[in-house]
Amino acid sequence: MAKPSLISNSRFVCTQDVSHAVDTHHIIGRRNIMKSIVIYIIAILIVAYAVFRYLEKGTPVTTVIWSLFFAALLVKLLIWTPIVKESVVIMPAFGVQLETHYGSGKIRRRFVPLSKILKPVLNECVTPVTCYWCLCLLVSDEDELTLVFKKFRPPLEMLVPIWKALCAATDFKESSEPFQEDG
Repeated sequence: MAKPSLISNSRFVCTQDVSHAVDTHHIIGRRNIMKSIVIYIIAILIVAYAVFRYLEKGTPVTTVIWSLFFAALLVKLLIWTPIVKESVVIMPAFGVQLETHYGSGKIRRRFVPLSKILKPVLNECVTPVTCYWCLCLLVSDEDELTLVFKKFRPPLEMLVPIWKALCAATDFKESSEPFQEDG
């Protein structure tokens, strides 16, 4: 069994386990403790201000209720991450299994047979605000690219080893590509 490799930065940890027949890559999201503390303090200040306005100035009770609702929504949207880990399990004889691990313990799996994978693609995504890389699978009989990581946007240095492993698993298909140039 090969030694697992590890790549990490401030947002993600990428681990790789290679056993006899399975190559597993995990992208694990790191939690930002300082961000959590700041969000909780802001939520507490919102609620405290609404209670102060209720007790001192006689504003309606609905103001306190709405501030509680807004503070809870703020905490849920900015701190609570439903996805903890995303994994790619490459089984060279069978296919690729894409896994999403949620904080609740639920795991969503999707299996893509090797015979349907045309090519793994590293794609650069450009939006008006940002630019990032994503890893996709070009799958036959599907209109859209299949994203390997649905939620996480790991950096290119973490995606390249996974892309290379996917290319190695689907390498036998290169000779049957229809776009080869004849010499």
